[in-house]
Amino acid sequence: MSANDPFGARLRRAMDERGPLCVGIDPHASLLAAWGLNDDVNGLERFSRTVVEAIADRVAVVKPQSAFFERFGSRGVAVLERTVEETRAAGALVVMDAKRGDIGSTMAGYAQAFLHKDAPLFSDALTVSPYLGYGSLAPAVELARENGAGLFVLALTSNPEGPEVQHAVRADGRTVAATVLAHLAAENAGAEPLGSFGAVVGATVGDLSSYDLAINGPLLAPGVGAQGATPADLPAVFGRAVGNVVPNVSRGVLRHGPDASALRAATEEFAREIRAAVAGS
Repeated sequence: MSANDPFGARLRRAMDERGPLCVGIDPHASLLAAWGLNDDVNGLERFSRTVVEAIADRVAVVKPQSAFFERFGSRGVAVLERTVEETRAAGALVVMDAKRGDIGSTMAGYAQAFLHKDAPLFSDALTVSPYLGYGSLAPAVELARENGAGLFVLALTSNPEGPEVQHAVRADGRTVAATVLAHLAAENAGAEPLGSFGAVVGATVGDLSSYDLAINGPLLAPGVGAQGATPADLPAVFGRAVGNVVPNVSRGVLRHGPDASALRAATEEFAREIRAAVAGS
């Protein structure tokens, strides 16, 4: 398998080899302070480089949160570029958490920024929002296919405001979230061993038995760790789709910094618990 293979195939291989854990890089001000770092570009770079050096050689996926870099302007974006480059060089896949969503040429511009192989911020996958209509994501879908990248589309998020949109029922009787999942299943039809178009489904959203999560694509699952979900909860939440879940842990790992050995130990413990939970499901 090569770097030119589709994202879904590369992700499946990484999950099989390293386990499915995704570690977020979320350098918000309180975490920088907890690490004894200044809330400035130097603190941002020290934080990000420490995380990458500690864990990017042992996890399947690293997920930088773009907002915490963008808040420092061009110098922060430069740190994000280096973070992406160094993460991929260590063998982890990069999911850029930017949640972009717009229409037409604007959506195409966002796609060019993150999904074109020649872009400084080229990432293996990008989080996107479908709430201008799933069809508005077409430029990102097309460019992802062309460049072997993927998307994670917001479907069933764990924030308390999400249900007012995601659980809304359409005229055909299907919820908005179910409609998003159906679109993703269509994108992934026939893909082997895994499609490149995934859904964001929170690990803390509760009973998902009424939703068809069998989209032949990955399910990015925030909420493990500080938000309350545990690895042991994953089989009950995701059922038969648990083998395609990419659980995201951010604060649960990052709070152990700036000690690199403590970051590695926390990462390895979450990875071990997740492997055990999935294997026992």
